[in-house]
Amino acid sequence: MKLHRNLVFAAVDALGMIFNDGEQADKVLRKVLKFDKRWGSRDRSFIAETVYDIVRWKRLYSEIAEVKAPYSRPNLFRLFAVWATLRGIEVPDWKQMEPIPTRRIKGRFDELSKIRKYKESIPDWMDEMGEKALGKKWGAELAALNTQAQVVLRANSLKATVKEVRNTLADQDIDTKILDTHPDALELVERKNVFTSEAFKNGFFEVQDASSQKVARMLEVEPGMRVVDACAGAGGKTLHLAALMQNKGQIIAMDIYSGKLRELKRRSKRAGAHNIETREITSTKVFKKLYNSADRVLIDAPCTGLGTIKRNPDLKWKLQPEFVDKVVQRQADILQNYSKIVKDGGKMVYATCSILPRENQEQVQAFLATEQGQKFQLEKEETVSPAKSGYDGFYMALLSRKQ
Repeated sequence: MKLHRNLVFAAVDALGMIFNDGEQADKVLRKVLKFDKRWGSRDRSFIAETVYDIVRWKRLYSEIAEVKAPYSRPNLFRLFAVWATLRGIEVPDWKQMEPIPTRRIKGRFDELSKIRKYKESIPDWMDEMGEKALGKKWGAELAALNTQAQVVLRANSLKATVKEVRNTLADQDIDTKILDTHPDALELVERKNVFTSEAFKNGFFEVQDASSQKVARMLEVEPGMRVVDACAGAGGKTLHLAALMQNKGQIIAMDIYSGKLRELKRRSKRAGAHNIETREITSTKVFKKLYNSADRVLIDAPCTGLGTIKRNPDLKWKLQPEFVDKVVQRQADILQNYSKIVKDGGKMVYATCSILPRENQEQVQAFLATEQGQKFQLEKEETVSPAKSGYDGFYMALLSRKQ
């Protein structure tokens, strides 16, 4: 494989923004991939995959390259050289590249691969926390989270069936396979940019991980219900709820971020979802007005996001131990407040994209032990393991409010 200077430099620029400026990897890549309009899909794939790979293995590569943050430009080129060497790619004789001790790089890799925190490239505190929380299961989950995420689509049943989406994409040389375990899901056989397809522009599908697609179904919505999505964000699950409700009834999508709700409105229009009303949470009055009024409530709670490291590898370096304590407290507060929106006989789903019991089973049990929680009973819960499923890690619990 021949390395092209402009592509390598673009990847190094992106790494600088992510590692030194603390910018989000996906946003950086969106910006960097616009640098040169002449880049084809192969060039763009090279930049994106290289950057994500180096972000994913940052600790391991830094140790091998003997560099530390903040990374100078020569440091970033050294990280790139380690990445290339371990992939058997010949490092070019450019002035930015120091002479590469290939044998020493491979030797250090073999040596460090015997120690989990280096092998899986993870901060000490996160490795210790994961082992304490999950015991022997942690190693397998961590290894699964360090693999590249599959691209999974959710067919929008308001506009097309799974088979119609599959056939439409096939006409544009995008091959997919149907996932028998997920009624609305299609998985890309090969990574391609689906956002430029006519099927996407026409609202036939959304990109949504297979695990995430389980959440809306667990809420057991029916056409005509009043449903509140309490932490809607940009609305991936809101749109799924609209499709399951066949556009009948009312969905109130709330969030504290107005920008995310604007994105949800845009997506709703494309999806042909007409039963969604957005409400920005500017004060407690917004949700207090809804107390005892909803048939169903979805609490897709803010969380550490540990189950999504596959697609957000920079999360490993952005998360801090103190954030875990803060987010667990926030989840408890949200459960207390938003559970009051459920009317007698109604149901709610509490969900996170985390694999930590503290945020999941333990959070639900703690809620059920409170005065407000005693009005509910746990009907069922599901933990999706990245190691077993191959998709994101998720937790979801269905709770019903007693009559």
